[in-house]
Amino acid sequence: MSDVKRVVLAYSGGLDTSVILNWLQDTYRCEVITFTADLGQGEELEPARKKALQFGIKPEHIFIDDLREEFVRDFVFPMFRANAIYEGEYLLGTSIARPLIAKRQIEIAHQTGADAVSHGATGKGNDQVRFELGYYALDPSIKVIAPWREWDLLSRERLMAYAERHGIPVDMKHKQGGSPYSMDANLLHISFEGRHLEDPSAEAEDSMWRWTVSPEQAPDAAEYLEIDYEHGDIVGLNGNRLSPAAVLTRLNELGGKHGIGRLDLVENRYVGMKSRGCYETPGGTIMLRAHRAMESLCLDREVAHLKDDLMPRYASLIYNGYWWAPERRALQVLIDHTQQAVNGRVRVKLYKGNVIVVGRESATDSLFDPTIATFEDDAGAYDQKDAAGFIKLNALRLRIAANLARRKG
Repeated sequence: MSDVKRVVLAYSGGLDTSVILNWLQDTYRCEVITFTADLGQGEELEPARKKALQFGIKPEHIFIDDLREEFVRDFVFPMFRANAIYEGEYLLGTSIARPLIAKRQIEIAHQTGADAVSHGATGKGNDQVRFELGYYALDPSIKVIAPWREWDLLSRERLMAYAERHGIPVDMKHKQGGSPYSMDANLLHISFEGRHLEDPSAEAEDSMWRWTVSPEQAPDAAEYLEIDYEHGDIVGLNGNRLSPAAVLTRLNELGGKHGIGRLDLVENRYVGMKSRGCYETPGGTIMLRAHRAMESLCLDREVAHLKDDLMPRYASLIYNGYWWAPERRALQVLIDHTQQAVNGRVRVKLYKGNVIVVGRESATDSLFDPTIATFEDDAGAYDQKDAAGFIKLNALRLRIAANLARRKG
């Protein structure tokens, strides 16, 4: 007899989590609470409520929460203040959503008196780590149920057979062979894995992409965009002040229109295997390019270089599920401190897959001094003779080493 009385399930209403819901009821004989997060994935979420009701879930135990503003404000924006990129390419679209889902699951568990949480991540992937590190960081006593590590339903065929036996509704697309890719979407990105992409030499089919046109099909005319920053966060586009979620939604529309943000990547998963995935992150790609341009004007050189040194560590913490860890929080304090001076406006040109910075300005925090940087007469603002001493001091160790090598040789 299981000691689990009530469990909060991260529930999408799709085949996997519908099977998990029934499996939890059948295996653990416990009450299930469903939680569906609206992170801007662009799907109709009410069918998840309908399916949960069909499984006998009480209406008051069905949670469908709109988390879009919180997602962008408290997770995406802080990550972009750090310019976080994993392995030089990946903008962490899936990774950054998991700590918010874990947070809300734990909140619901406390609200409803649940003693366990459950997720649909497989034992091969990164998400199991991200979810569970989040759960334990926020509630060290919570019980975690990971069905993919317990059951024997380790293939799509077995899931389908289980669904048939238990009368679980299966969408026609699954019966006819299913979507060709495993997809994850939120306001920051959409990802594609599996099937055709499991051959790393095969080019992704153009019909796979959902959010972006191909650069070849993008408009022939460039589009200019003005992006306003306050303390490192975007607060407006083209002079219009917008909420965080509205900013990212609009940037996705513009980026997708101009073929921006496609990525084909073989990444190193936390569990040790390499995995090939394709990603569309149109708004995030614009954000990253514009933010670096704004920082280039406002950040001290050594502060900027320190941020660049720390960024790979910060990105790995997010990728590997350590959003709630003390080291990520500590890094965030430092990063956010650097962003107090990142205020102003960046102008970019969007053209056939490219984000081209064409200008930046800050009325309050610019460190660019034209009287010093000019190639014209600077009226004594900079004494070029000062460079000689600097060069000689920095060359001293090189000269000593060269003299030693000459004596030896």
